[in-house]
Amino acid sequence: MLKSYVIRAGRFTAAQKNAYASLSDNFLIPFCEEKLDFSKIFKNKNVTMEIGFGTGIATAEIAQANPDKNYLGIEVHRPGIGRLLWEIEKRSLSNIKIIEYDAVHVVQKMIGQNSLDAVHIFFPDPWPKKKHHKRRLVQRPFTQTLADCLKPHGYLYMVTDWEEYAVYALEELKAAAGLQNAYESFSEPQPWRAKTKFEQKGLDMKHLIREIMFVKE
Repeated sequence: MLKSYVIRAGRFTAAQKNAYASLSDNFLIPFCEEKLDFSKIFKNKNVTMEIGFGTGIATAEIAQANPDKNYLGIEVHRPGIGRLLWEIEKRSLSNIKIIEYDAVHVVQKMIGQNSLDAVHIFFPDPWPKKKHHKRRLVQRPFTQTLADCLKPHGYLYMVTDWEEYAVYALEELKAAAGLQNAYESFSEPQPWRAKTKFEQKGLDMKHLIREIMFVKE
């Protein structure tokens, strides 16, 4: 199966390594081929899954602002996982869990239908070259799999600074059965969303930030 990500070299700081070593047992969920029972993982079943949280700072900010909601982060970049674990400890958060594995496999094997309140995908790899479009995360049939995992009235929220990918993703999500665009086209900026490092990079390059929100009927 083609992967929608590449493992990029990045500095794994001492603080990130220490956080990963000391906190993994408490906050990481091992990959397995069984559906998760969120009632055994969180205090309630209000769960938002974030695919590719990067450094995790925005994830921690959102989780801290919403203590009544739970967040399941999927990431393969270990320094980013270490950074989020460090943020979890610093902020005394108890509403975040992490799976260190390929998101496509996690969703297919571990996430049950009608089990998620929301899916967040912030600044996924745009794979800009046409020959690499097949590696994009937000495309069929995976968009339909995500739709099936959402509860009725649950939402999928994507943000990208790559215009062509935004247009492409909008069409792919329109084709997913059960999803309805919450706006006529692109979404208004959601005030509760924390800014990410990748967003700032896009702004520095004068990229237009596009937001997309679909709701399950």
